[in-house]
Amino acid sequence: MMNTSHASHAYELRFNSLFADRRSFSFPCDATGRVDMDSLSERALNNYLYARAVMGMEVSWPDVRASARH
Repeated sequence: MMNTSHASHAYELRFNSLFADRRSFSFPCDATGRVDMDSLSERALNNYLYARAVMGMEVSWPDVRASARH
């Protein structure tokens, strides 16, 4: 299980929409892009699993970037 300390939320894994009329997804992660799925709400977990399933079809391959919350 990943450490969910403040430092682990300094990054986000972002899946950008490939279509202008669709939404993008972002999830807290560590510097390597690992998402602690156990810490996600049920809705966020469902969105994360969905985004992973449609990479390259509806959303881009994800990028790790500094979190907008910091």
